Amino acid sequence: MGALYLLFLLASIGCMMLLDHRFQLFFFSGAPLRAAAVLVAGLAFFLVWDLFGIGLDIFYRGETQFMLGLELAPHLPLEEAFFLAFLCYLTMVLFGLLKVAAARFGRPLTQAEAQR
Repeated sequence: MGALYLLFLLASIGCMMLLDHRFQLFFFSGAPLRAAAVLVAGLAFFLVWDLFGIGLDIFYRGETQFMLGLELAPHLPLEEAFFLAFLCYLTMVLFGLLKVAAARFGRPLTQAEAQR
């Protein structure tokens, strides 16, 4: 039961990958290295954000039986990294979905707008 939260996070990331693959929204849109760089940059930003929050005694690690109990740093559980990766991936997939919706239902994006 200690890995339940991590398993749900991995399942959520897997479902996001299926959506991404089906509609070619982020990793599967033709530039996987650029997508990986964006995801890693977002993950690094939020991990540093968390570390600052922990250092300033703003964030604390909550105790629950659904987590493994492994920490990447004091008060930074392993599951937090997977949650932040999911959050960044979700944001990029939603951005890709908005681009597809704008192209289909709104005015077509110019090349410069699509690359931003």
